Amino acid sequence: MKQVTSLALVALLAGVAVNAGAYEEGDWVLRLGATTVAPDEDSDRIVLPTAPATVLPGVSIGNDTQLGIIPVYMLTDNWGMELLAATPFEHDVKVKGAGIKAGSVTHLPPTLSLQWYPRGGQRGWQPYVGAGLNYTLIYDEDVDPQLAGALEGLLGASEADLSLDDSFGLSAQAGVDIPLSGNWAINLAVWYIDIDSTAKIRTDVGTVEFDVDIDPWVYNVGIAYRF
Repeated sequence: MKQVTSLALVALLAGVAVNAGAYEEGDWVLRLGATTVAPDEDSDRIVLPTAPATVLPGVSIGNDTQLGIIPVYMLTDNWGMELLAATPFEHDVKVKGAGIKAGSVTHLPPTLSLQWYPRGGQRGWQPYVGAGLNYTLIYDEDVDPQLAGALEGLLGASEADLSLDDSFGLSAQAGVDIPLSGNWAINLAVWYIDIDSTAKIRTDVGTVEFDVDIDPWVYNVGIAYRF
């Protein structure tokens, strides 16, 4: 009985996919979903101006999930232009190997991509690949009290400030829209984004500067609607 039910479900989904509308020139597709930024960071060591110098192994950056808002305009049946946008991401930052919370940063990573749809103009599943440009605006950086306390003990610093430079880089992506019914679909997508920044920790006794390659994988699971 279970096998019969499974076969019926597969047949139903196949029929829905076949009858779903094709992506065509002039269409708009709006994707909404849970978008996760998962940094694959590589950080320089942090050299503190103590005597002798204190060297920390760098920082790690945590994941965050926000609402992804991803419009696409079909330039032709096979080519589309997509903007990856989302509500602001906030990431916890920690000092590697020291068990110290460094702080948090907030960023917006709008990414504009040119996409290729090999099945454009045909009904059914719509896989795609793309490449584009990313600009990451980093703001609202906060220093955690744990880091402030450590800097006070090591440097005698009474205050500390954290900042990261904005970034401009390349991106690549792949995804698929799986038809449900009518103009609705499930969207699954992944991006790799080149985000390189310079971090500065400013104190009243000096400034420490180090490079951070954030380079996140970005995942979206959500819905899509074709207009």
